[in-house]
Amino acid sequence: MGPVSAIVLFVIVWAMTFLVAIPIRLQTQGEADQVVPGTHEGSPQRHHLKKKALITTVVAIVIWGILAWIIVTGQITLADIDLYERFGPGDFIPAD
Repeated sequence: MGPVSAIVLFVIVWAMTFLVAIPIRLQTQGEADQVVPGTHEGSPQRHHLKKKALITTVVAIVIWGILAWIIVTGQITLADIDLYERFGPGDFIPAD
């Protein structure tokens, strides 16, 4: 895995983890009984985005490390997930 692939993998893992973390412990204006005029009751009152971004970064580093190890060591390959043999023969050598 090259450095660009590693960065792309980390960004994807971080974004997915962040999207999971956003609604955790989210307090809406309706729950806090402090609805600002012109806003929806479901608008966030307290969202703690900085704390969630930090926690997301730590969790994403752990998940990324596991995924990077699997990819680099070859523990799981395309041949392992090719259940219907759609990827073609594994020993394909292009003709000159």
